[in-house]
Order: sequence, then C-alpha cells, then structure tokens
Amino acid sequence: MTDRYAVIGNPISHTKSPLIHAAFARQCGQDISYEALLAPLDGFRETVMAFRNAGGRGMNVTVPFKIEAMALADKLTPRAQLAQAVNTLIFDETGITGDNTDGIGLVRDIQRLGFDFTSKRILILGAGGATRGVILPILEEKPANLTIANRTFAKAEALKTQFAGITTINATTYELLSGQQFDIVINATSTGLHGEHLPLPEHLFAPGALAYDMAYGKEETPFQIDARKLGATQTADGLGMLVGQAAESFHLWRGVRPEIAPVFSMLRLKP
Repeated sequence: MTDRYAVIGNPISHTKSPLIHAAFARQCGQDISYEALLAPLDGFRETVMAFRNAGGRGMNVTVPFKIEAMALADKLTPRAQLAQAVNTLIFDETGITGDNTDGIGLVRDIQRLGFDFTSKRILILGAGGATRGVILPILEEKPANLTIANRTFAKAEALKTQFAGITTINATTYELLSGQQFDIVINATSTGLHGEHLPLPEHLFAPGALAYDMAYGKEETPFQIDARKLGATQTADGLGMLVGQAAESFHLWRGVRPEIAPVFSMLRLKP
C-alpha cells in the first residue's frame, strides 16, 4: 500500500514540495504519494488530524502554520524546540513528533556548494524566526564564531541570550559590522522579497567568501547583487535549502537520504 504524505499551508498553490518529493521517491525507489493541502487559517489542526486519521504518515508544514504545528506535536526534537517552529510532522503509533529541518537543509546546501563551516567566521543577517531555525545546525558544524546582525540590537541580543547555554554568539547591528570580515554571510531577512537592500559595509566578505540568501526566485536577489559588488567570491539563493530541508524530512519519514544536487538541478532548469 502506498504511504501518504503531504505539505500543508495557506497559500499552497505555489509549493514545489510535491515535485521535490516525487523526485526523491523515484531516486530512492520509495512507493509514496505526496500532495499539497490548503488548510483554512482557522482549520490547521482539523486538516492535519483528518489527514492522519485517513492513514497519512507525515506532513511538511509551511507558512503560516509552523508555530501551530509546534503546539500540535506530542513531542519535539531538540532542534524544533530551539527553532520554536515545526516544519515536519511524523505520525506513528507513539503520536505526533515535530521537527525542524530548515537548518540542516541550509547546512547541507552550503556544503553542496563546496563550503565548510568548520573554523569559519559565520554571519547571519536578521534575527527573526528564519535565523532561530538554523542556529543549532550551524553551531553543530563547529564554526570559529557566529555573529547575528540585525537592524535593532535588542532582537539580536535576545537570540544570543536564548542560545547562551550552548555557545557564545556575537550580537550586533548592521552599522557595527564595519571593519569585520566573514567567510560565510547568510541573509535570513525578507528584504529580497520586497526588492530592498541591506546596508552592508565594504570589506565584509573575506577572500573566498560565500554570500547565501535564504530567499529564492527566478532572478538574483538584491543581496546577491550587492554581495558580489562588495567582493563575495560566490553567491547563492535558497532554492537548494528548500531541497535540502525536504531531503531531511524524507529521511525522517523513509530512513533513506536522497541526493540534493540532481533535484536542485531539475528545479533550476524548470521554467
């Protein structure tokens, strides 16, 4: 019998998840179905439980339901607890487990690009939920240091405090970045979605540095364009992160880990 999975969100028509997981299933020889479910804004729990009761084995969760998914889960993984959001639900006889695969998706995609976090200077721009979701997987790669920069210092400081029991994180503002250099700079803000530019200082990018934007689209993001002008050796958008987080979800459900690169290439070539 074919095992059923789905992605749930509102809106959901734009999602690439069914395409990605169908490609993973072919690659790994897995017999699954994967669909997109539009949940009413006030009907997340009901939609999830109906899918589970009909035999569903797991779900991906996208906006705006990642916080509700955390509340729905019977238990959370450590990375979901620290992220304070859930993008993957696992249904089994013990109940509903909530996980967050965004951070490991980011890490795997940056590794696919040929960059290693170990002993590197890492900068994350922005101090919102997207940043919180990726801190732990980045720290597990043992960078030399991790800095969070935000327009307002208080938000960056709050994230630094949240993770204080694990490691030391530097908190700063964009203006105070002047004079510092980093090997990997990650844009976790939503500025690119609105065509906005961040106030990045000169010499921010160390020789050989990567500029990575979590946002993605058909064109280069403003951050990618600005980073290249400021000397970043390589830039990338977040399409590979999307594939990477999906691959980790697939692994949690099926016990096999798909290859990211061929699916990323397929998506990049699609009109």
